[in-house]
Amino acid sequence: MADCYPDGRLRPATPGTRRNGNHQLSTSLFPVFALIGGLRGGLKRMEKDLPSLPLQPTPGTQKVQGGPAPSLFSLPWTLAAAGTCGQLPNTGGQNQAVEGPGGRITVSRNFRGSLESCASRCHEQFDRDAVCQCDHRCPEHGDCCDDYEHLCAAEEDPTEPEPFPEVKEEAPDSNLYSAPSSCQGRCREAFNRHHACHCNDRCQKFGNCCEDFESLCGDHGGFSHSSDAITKEELQSISEKIYSVDTNKAQKEDIILNRQNCITPSETGDQVDRCPNLLFTYVNEKLFSKPTYVAFINLLNNYQRATGHGEHFTAQQLAEQDVFLREIMKTAVMKELYGFLHHQNRYSSEQEFIDDLKNMWFGLYSRGNEEGDSSGFEHVFSGEVKKGKVTGFHNWIRFYLQEKEGLVDYYSHVYDGPWESYPDVLGMQFNWDGYYKEVGSAFIGSSPEFEFALYSLCFIARPGKVCQLSLGGYPLSIQTYTWDKTTYGNGKKYIATAYVATSTQ
Repeated sequence: MADCYPDGRLRPATPGTRRNGNHQLSTSLFPVFALIGGLRGGLKRMEKDLPSLPLQPTPGTQKVQGGPAPSLFSLPWTLAAAGTCGQLPNTGGQNQAVEGPGGRITVSRNFRGSLESCASRCHEQFDRDAVCQCDHRCPEHGDCCDDYEHLCAAEEDPTEPEPFPEVKEEAPDSNLYSAPSSCQGRCREAFNRHHACHCNDRCQKFGNCCEDFESLCGDHGGFSHSSDAITKEELQSISEKIYSVDTNKAQKEDIILNRQNCITPSETGDQVDRCPNLLFTYVNEKLFSKPTYVAFINLLNNYQRATGHGEHFTAQQLAEQDVFLREIMKTAVMKELYGFLHHQNRYSSEQEFIDDLKNMWFGLYSRGNEEGDSSGFEHVFSGEVKKGKVTGFHNWIRFYLQEKEGLVDYYSHVYDGPWESYPDVLGMQFNWDGYYKEVGSAFIGSSPEFEFALYSLCFIARPGKVCQLSLGGYPLSIQTYTWDKTTYGNGKKYIATAYVATSTQ
């Protein structure tokens, strides 16, 4: 089949051929491909997948690739891609780079994902080679994959922008949480027509004050007043104190990272595995015998990662939440945080603080179609899958344990923090058992209580905003988002997400 000119350019379509995207195939091969498609579940997506298909990781430091299984490319055929014409040989079950006049492509024997599923394919363009479709028009045409409704059509939840944007500190906010029917944390705030009642200086004139306006916003003390606003300088000071007292963090010799390839932000959506080795070469697992680590790890497997499936906890699993909170409250990290918030009139007792932490982090709400399928803790620390993509999953311990089991495949990183010791920060790309995370920021080597403390601090002091901290003399920003659809207590909001947003510019 002559698809290319001698100089490598793609020939125009000729009689007896059909052009699909950037590929021109002889119709004489259609019966062959149809046979293979029937055996393999449909032709693989050539235009997008051939140059960069990743392989499943296997346990051990080296990612083992290839194998003896038969390949789709056992049949010789000619690929005419945009600017690339080369003969694809039988690879013998191994990855092989093929040179063409227009450049190099890599043929991978193993394909992650299937064109019979919408995993990692939600809202992509129509693909005529796929057995079923995942674009927004497939319901009209009746050709959606079986899992389209579950993966691609669930109700939207608050978006989680990619970490590490250019951000600016917003003005300090005096509120603890935005309370729709109360002035708690809202005294003297600007008028907002979406609120059911108001707490500004003119609400009495218009008769639309909240019922507790006088008691909370009158001329007397109370943590809702602007005088109790937590300043940027105070946030930086307390975060440095928390950083200095984290005695449970990993020491430099406890973790050996193999960061490998750093990519540009424009490449994070490519879904290319650029790292042949695991991210964690070594972790001293004696760390995991410390009480807060034990309690934290016990929580990680209590969740179903797919949104839309309600979480139903056993009595033991509920008890594990209390054990975790009890253990971290014994640490200097959480004692510093509580002391600071108590001084700021946020909490009157330690028990009030613990109860609020349990609600904001472990309280259930619905990201999908089923009641109570998500929580702040599950999203941030354990990770979730929604619409065929990984959401949340911002914890290094979870990453290490899943990578050790061969369930996480580290692809690359886009950011590496300036810290010479732990905790450090890494912004990375990875595949979690078939689902892609485009940018996942995480502290590396921090104790569970350290992350829990900083995220809680920022959610309380800057809910839904950028929170500027300081760690070891380096600036670091955390972004939190509130879950706005349901509340607990007196209008308080659950944590939707929290993650490291930016460090030194």
